[in-house]
Amino acid sequence: MAQKLNRIVFTLREGEEYIPLIALLKATGVVYSGSEAQEVVTAGMVLRNGEVELRKRAKITAGEVIVFQNFEIEVEG
Repeated sequence: MAQKLNRIVFTLREGEEYIPLIALLKATGVVYSGSEAQEVVTAGMVLRNGEVELRKRAKITAGEVIVFQNFEIEVEG
């Protein structure tokens, strides 16, 4: 049976078009530090819209969904 994901909705700040992936992971509290965020991304543990994302500074925009462990982060504009 599939594990239920904890859903987090993250809203971009007014005037911002994107947030770097590692900053998003840190801002939502799914990792403890920026270095941990970098490690999980480079290890291939983060999905962006269902695909593995290996770029630490990937520009995450409104409408995208990031999955890490048991967290699903939906980014809103």
